[in-house]
Amino acid sequence: MPTISVVIPAYNAERTILKTIESVQKQTFLDLEIIVINNGSTDRTLKLLQSIKDERMKVFSYRHDEASVARNRGISHTVGEFIAFLDADDLWISDKLEMQLGVLQQHSEAGVAYSWNYYFIDGREDTLIPYKPVFFTGNVYTQLLVSNFVANGSNILVRRKAIESVGGFDPTMQACEDWEFYIRLAACWQFVVVPKHQILYRQSANTMTSKVELVEREALKLIEKAYQAAPPEYQYLKKQSLAWIYEYCTQQYLKHSNDLIGINRARQKLWQAICLHPQILLEDYAQILIRWLIKKWLKIQLRIL
Repeated sequence: MPTISVVIPAYNAERTILKTIESVQKQTFLDLEIIVINNGSTDRTLKLLQSIKDERMKVFSYRHDEASVARNRGISHTVGEFIAFLDADDLWISDKLEMQLGVLQQHSEAGVAYSWNYYFIDGREDTLIPYKPVFFTGNVYTQLLVSNFVANGSNILVRRKAIESVGGFDPTMQACEDWEFYIRLAACWQFVVVPKHQILYRQSANTMTSKVELVEREALKLIEKAYQAAPPEYQYLKKQSLAWIYEYCTQQYLKHSNDLIGINRARQKLWQAICLHPQILLEDYAQILIRWLIKKWLKIQLRIL
C-alpha cells in the first residue's frame, strides 16, 4: 500500500498534463500512487494519459463536473495514508512530497503541510516569480479566515484521517473550493510549513472578466459560510477577509484589463477593500496595487489621446 496518494483532476489538459505527471514521477519520494480523474475531457487528454507507462498511475473517467467534485472522486479511489492534490496545469519541485512528508512525520499533531509557491506569469515558463514567503504554523485558523495564504489547490499534503474528520471539498462551489477546504481543516488540525518554493502555479493569460466575477461571487459565499461556523471571538475579522477578496479582484482586473472598463472595475474593488479595512493602505501590497492602477490608467489615457 503506497504511503502517499496524488490526486490529479484533468479537464482538457492536453497542453500540460504530460509535464504535470512527469513532475510527480520525478519526485524523490517514490512510495506513491497517482490517481488521475479524467473530468470529461473532449481533447487528447485521455489519449495522452493512456500513453504513460507507470504502474503507479490509475486513470478514472467521469462526465465533466466541478473541480471540487473531481477531487472528491479522486479521494474515493486513494489508499494512501497521506493525500496530495495537483492541478493538471501545475508542477512540483522534485523534493516537494519528501519534504512535506518529513515535516508531518516530525509533527504528529499536524494534519496538513504546505510549501511556498512560484507562479508563471501568463502561463509562460520563462517568467517564474516567487510568492512572498509566509511562516504560519500550528493553529492557522484565523490566518486562513483572513486570506488564502496557501495560495492554490496544488500545494498541500494532508493526512487521510484529517480529510475524514472534516469531509472532502464542497461540491457546490464553482471556485475557491480549495480555500474553503483549508479553512475547515484549520479549524480542527494544525498546519506545518516547508519554507521552500516547491509549487509551480500557472496563471492563464485567458482569464476573462466573467471568471473574476465568478471567483468574487464564490469567495463571498465562502466567507458567509465560514463566519457562520466561526466562533464569536473571530467575527471581527470578517471585514478584513472581505477586503482581501476585493484586493484579489483588483489585482485580477489590473492584470487582465487593457481598457477603461476593466480599470474602473479595479478601482471600484480597491475602494471597497479600503472602505472595509482602511489599514490595508499601510500594507506594501495595497500600495503596489494603487501604483499599478494609476500607471495603467495613465497608459490608457495617453493611448486614447
